[in-house]
Amino acid sequence: MAAVITVPRPLRERLGDDGSDSLVTLLNQFSLSLQEDVITLVGEKFERRLSEEISKLRIEMKEEISKLRVEMAQMRADLIRWMFVFWVGQLIAMLGLLVAILSK
Repeated sequence: MAAVITVPRPLRERLGDDGSDSLVTLLNQFSLSLQEDVITLVGEKFERRLSEEISKLRIEMKEEISKLRVEMAQMRADLIRWMFVFWVGQLIAMLGLLVAILSK
């Protein structure tokens, strides 16, 4: 949204119509240039901040994934231990039944 620039009467009388119009044109160009510079600066700052936040997120994700891998390895070890206990229990039960059947 462009602001309407008016040249005060005393200045307009001193500069004339062509000078006043040139002054308004100059101020409008300066305003547009300033807006573009601000937009560029804000865009660069946003990109830099976004990169920093993405880097932090990647670090957090790597840490959480490594923790998850450790937990999964522990669960796997526990599962193998319980499977071994189950197999030993089954083997003892089967041997007990076999001994009971053969001893008759």
